[in-house]
Amino acid sequence: MRKFSVGKKSSNSRRMSVYSNLTHKRKTKKDAASRRRAEYLATLPKHPVKRALYRLHPKRVAGYWFSKAGALALLKVGAVVLLAGVLFTGGLFAYYRKDVDQIRPSEIAKRVQTTVTKYYDRNGQLLYEDKGDGNYKLVVESDQISPLLKEATIAIEDQDFYDHHGVSPTGIVRATVSNARGNSTQGGSTLTQQLVKQVFFADEASDRGFGGIPRKIKEIILAIEVERMYDKNDILALYLNESPYGGRRNGAESAAQTYFGKPALELNLPESAMLAAIPNQPGLYDPYNEAGHTALITRQHNVLDKMVSQNFITRQEADDAKAYAILDTIQPLVTDGADISAPHFVLSVRSQLERELGKATVGQGGLSVTTTLDKRIQDKLQEQVGAFFASGTPESFGISNAAATVEDTATGQIVAMVGSRDYSYTGFGQTNAAESFIQPGSTVKPFVFAELFKDKGSNQTNFGSGSILRDENIDSIYGAPLQNHDGRFMGNINIRQGLALSRNVPAVKAMEITGVEQSIKTIRDAGATNYCTQEEAAGVGLSAAIGACTVKQTQMVNAYATLARNGTYRPTSTVLEVKNSQGDTLKKWKEESKQVLDPQIAYIISDILGDQAASTPLHGSNALTVPGVRTASKTGTSDINKKPKDLWLMTYSPALSMGVWLGNNDTRNISSSNSAMGNRIVRPVLEFAHKEVYAPEGKWNSNAWFDRPEGIQQQGKELYPSWWNRRQGQSNAKLTFDRVSKKLATDCTPEAARIEIDVTKSTDPVTKREVFTNTNGYDAANRDELHKCDDAKPSIGSIAVSNRGNEYTIRATVQQGTHGLETIDILVDGESVKSSSISGSGVQTATYTASSPGTKNITVNIRDSAYYTASGSSTLTVSSSSTENSSNSGRGNNRNDD
Repeated sequence: MRKFSVGKKSSNSRRMSVYSNLTHKRKTKKDAASRRRAEYLATLPKHPVKRALYRLHPKRVAGYWFSKAGALALLKVGAVVLLAGVLFTGGLFAYYRKDVDQIRPSEIAKRVQTTVTKYYDRNGQLLYEDKGDGNYKLVVESDQISPLLKEATIAIEDQDFYDHHGVSPTGIVRATVSNARGNSTQGGSTLTQQLVKQVFFADEASDRGFGGIPRKIKEIILAIEVERMYDKNDILALYLNESPYGGRRNGAESAAQTYFGKPALELNLPESAMLAAIPNQPGLYDPYNEAGHTALITRQHNVLDKMVSQNFITRQEADDAKAYAILDTIQPLVTDGADISAPHFVLSVRSQLERELGKATVGQGGLSVTTTLDKRIQDKLQEQVGAFFASGTPESFGISNAAATVEDTATGQIVAMVGSRDYSYTGFGQTNAAESFIQPGSTVKPFVFAELFKDKGSNQTNFGSGSILRDENIDSIYGAPLQNHDGRFMGNINIRQGLALSRNVPAVKAMEITGVEQSIKTIRDAGATNYCTQEEAAGVGLSAAIGACTVKQTQMVNAYATLARNGTYRPTSTVLEVKNSQGDTLKKWKEESKQVLDPQIAYIISDILGDQAASTPLHGSNALTVPGVRTASKTGTSDINKKPKDLWLMTYSPALSMGVWLGNNDTRNISSSNSAMGNRIVRPVLEFAHKEVYAPEGKWNSNAWFDRPEGIQQQGKELYPSWWNRRQGQSNAKLTFDRVSKKLATDCTPEAARIEIDVTKSTDPVTKREVFTNTNGYDAANRDELHKCDDAKPSIGSIAVSNRGNEYTIRATVQQGTHGLETIDILVDGESVKSSSISGSGVQTATYTASSPGTKNITVNIRDSAYYTASGSSTLTVSSSSTENSSNSGRGNNRNDD
């Protein structure tokens, strides 16, 4: 224990001795320094100013800094400055780092995206590249860019590209030296820095003063970050896709297609060198800027020289490229939109997307829009509209414009559209008449009758195609003169006739029965959603039944497609899918439907509109047909000042629905009311679309027609819905008609002309007048005007008989009255010896061969065209001897039947 204690004490003593020595040395050193300082100060002047001047003498200052003490002080100052600089720089970077984090450099690839929106038809055919109103770019993958362009860009912009990590000190030095020597101005920024500047700081890049320092710091930070996150090939591709290449064109692909008409992958050496030259000053070097051509070629040659110096190409290759007349290969500048297919349709789609996705989204571009259009049908439609106007027929009738829409019946998707005769036509070519508000005329009538056909219950009259709506004067009900196109009234006609012949009065009556508001609701529900919306403020009346309101053609076509779908409404659609530049789906078509009409009603309407025989008296035979395709059609005409101004034709099948409008953009009158004229466009388009497009795709066959719903009742050719009751509001009656005039008999109608018919009696729901149907073609609405009570009746004068042997000749003198004679019958003892037609007054003869003796009774009957009759009689005596001659003559007993 003692030894342990002694040893410990000895160790502590040694440590204390070391500390004491160190302290003593430090104190001694400090005292010596203080003594030297005091001795030095003692040599200085006592006055503070003189002392300061003495110490600042250059010789003494220099002596100090070159002394050991001065060198030590200098090291300390340098260390402090260095530390302060590091801390300042670090603080500055840390300060701006918060902004960099918000920029998110990892998403730079997402920011370098195509700004051109591409519109395609349903089969992937390009319709339009929408480059917007500002700068645009087409972005492609790295392997779609020519290696020559990559090398040319590196050579002229950043020869150390593959060696630095975002910032190039040697590049900065080289640029500084070059600029100091008076060479062409160079920047010290790397490609990565330029990329960062273009993507994140394009709006600030013009500030090159002290105000640009923060941006430059952020740029350096981001460049380093981008180099850490992306490999060199990706950075280079991003740069080439983002850089400006003159005018509105950003990105190498945009430039290659515009200037050389080829993709960036196919650029040759002189083309690549020229494009690499442009981003340095895109305004000056724009190939379409003739004032900058000399500067552009000079810089292109500089690019080629740089490529040689960096061993990308040989001197011979460079010389050959310089000799290449590059400016002669530049493509002519084409106005954006000049190469657009289906311009009215595409621009309508763009407007729709701006409403649905927002103008900002559409304005940014980079969208891929697959539309519902079928370019095959579109091209055919444009061709036929052009041919129609080229024929000169429209102009001869004062027609200067047209619009047409074709819709896929099953889906409601528009497959073709022209909004005018020609998009480039001076004055109104760019106005889309297919989406303009125009009066549809009689094309609205089928939907008025569709409302009438709805089930009204057992206490009210229901209607079908055979129901009578009398065509008559109803000015007092209509509130204004109401005329049909031919200026006359047809009397008792059924709805099939009224609709097929486009009579106005039955349609107005139908709306009067169902109500204006309810009828318009049905029209809108079917698809014509804006019908009468423009006129509501001024008030809508019964004139809406004959198309006095306005509507868009696209909506009317969809309404007819609703009929073709047996009453199922589907909204009109123009877009199948929209994707952004990242491939995200922003919009996709989905099927929507709503049953707005009972299938029986839609079928009955289609049966009427498909009845070509019913419309023949109006348009002529086969005027509305499509060869080999069974269709239903309705025409329409609207007028102004009682003269036509718009011609419409709507035609549909189970596969396609189409509408055509002909008229003038300024609504002036035209000189034709032949609304079937539109079939010169409809017929070839629908024949092509059905046979050449839909049939091969299995969407249509030549036997296609609408499925007949269960429950439909049929009376002859007329169709009625299941809720129709033939006895509802009807009773049996007998009427006497004149068989000649086919009208109701009067007191002056002769008995021979009278015929009694069993008819059905009902009451007109609008005028409350009696209506008689099932009259076998007789007119129960008008009375016989052919016969007058003072008409002169036919008569028989004399009847003479002569013979030779047993051959007797009978001669009857007949006289016509007011009407011409038609028939004569001569009988002997009730046996006809002559029955023939006659045409007027005179002597009529007949031959009778006697077979037995005795007195024979002769009767002569005549009838005129008005069924007035007269009879005469006489006798002849036949002797027992066949050689005996005898003759009788007389006037007989004349009788006239009135």
